[in-house]
Amino acid sequence: MQELKEYLAFLHNYTRSRIFSFGRQFEHIKDVIVALLVAKRGKYSSRFLNSSFFLLVAAVVIGGPTIAENNPFVNSLQQNSNVYQAGVVSYNPYENSLSTVISTKPRDKIVDYEVRGGDTLASIAEKFDVSVDTIKWANNLKTEIIKPGQILKVPPVTGVVHKVVSGDNIYAIAKKYGTDAQKVVNFPFNDFADLDTFALTSGQILYVPDGVIEEEKPKYIAQKTVTQIQAGAKGTSNFIWPTSGGISQSPVWYHMALDIENGSAPPILASDTGTVTYSGCLNWGYGCHIIIDHGNGYQTLYGHMSFLGASVGQSVSQGQNIGRMGSTGRSTGTHLHFEVRSGGTLLNPLNFLK
Repeated sequence: MQELKEYLAFLHNYTRSRIFSFGRQFEHIKDVIVALLVAKRGKYSSRFLNSSFFLLVAAVVIGGPTIAENNPFVNSLQQNSNVYQAGVVSYNPYENSLSTVISTKPRDKIVDYEVRGGDTLASIAEKFDVSVDTIKWANNLKTEIIKPGQILKVPPVTGVVHKVVSGDNIYAIAKKYGTDAQKVVNFPFNDFADLDTFALTSGQILYVPDGVIEEEKPKYIAQKTVTQIQAGAKGTSNFIWPTSGGISQSPVWYHMALDIENGSAPPILASDTGTVTYSGCLNWGYGCHIIIDHGNGYQTLYGHMSFLGASVGQSVSQGQNIGRMGSTGRSTGTHLHFEVRSGGTLLNPLNFLK
C-alpha cells in the first residue's frame, strides 16, 4: 500500500508539471501569433475579409436549398400563398378553413392591358373573364374598334367602375346602374368608411358588379335576375329551397352562395334533415344565422335572419321552420344568404337546388 501511495503521488506531480509546461508553451506561441497579426493587420486584413466573404457565399449556395427545404416557416408561407392563389377564401369563424371550388385567381383592382395584334374586345374580355361592355364602359369606348399598342383598363369584375362623389350611397349607385346594393357589398374589394352603414368616401373607386350604363344599352335594364323560387321545392340532391322569393345574386367566385330576397320576410326552412351546429348573431358578416350539419358530409348555412327558431344541438327535419328572413349583419336589405358546404369547401348551391 505504501508503494501504491508513492506511485499515485508521483503520477499526480508528474501530470501537473506536464500540464503547466504545455500551458506555458501554448501561451508563448499565442503571444507570438497575436504579435504577428497585430503587426501585419493592415497587410492581411483585405485578404481575410475577401476569404470570409467567399466562404459565406459558398455556405449559402451549398447549404441554402437544404435549409429552405427543411424550414417549417418557409413551408408554412408557401402553403398560405398557395391557398390565396387557388381561390378566394371566405371568412368563417366556426371552421378552421373554408375555401371554394373556384380556382380563378381574384383581381382586386383595375389592370392596364396593352392591345396586341389580333386582339379583339371579345378576346380580351374572355381572357379577363369580364363582359365586353365592362371594358367599353371603363374606357369610354363608343365602338369595339381597338388598335395594337392601345392601353385598356380592365376592371376586376363584370359591371361598372364608379368614382364616388359627395352625396353618393350604395343604394343610389346600385339603382343608377340597374343592379342590387347587396352585390356591391358582397364584392370583397369594395371599401367602406363605415361597415355598419356602408358609408362611402368621396373620390374612392367603387366596383358595381353586374351594373350597366343605361345610356349605352337600355335593353340591359331587363337583365336583372328576377328568377322566382318557391320554398319546399325539392332539388336534385335531396335539398329543398329554403325560402320563397327572387334570386338577387347567383353564386360567383367571390360570393359562392345564393341570395334570395323577399320584402315580406318569409319563414326559412331547413333544406334537409340534420343537427344545428351553430345558432347565433353577429353585428357583422352573416349576422343572425344558423348552420346545420346533415350528417352526410354536407352542411348548410342560413344568413342575415331576423329570428332564430332553432338552437345548437337541436335535430331538425327537412322543411322545418328554423327562423325568418331578415337583414342582419353585412346586409343591405331583407334577404337570405344560403350556403352549401362540404369538408370546409363552399359549393354552388344551384347544383343541389336545380
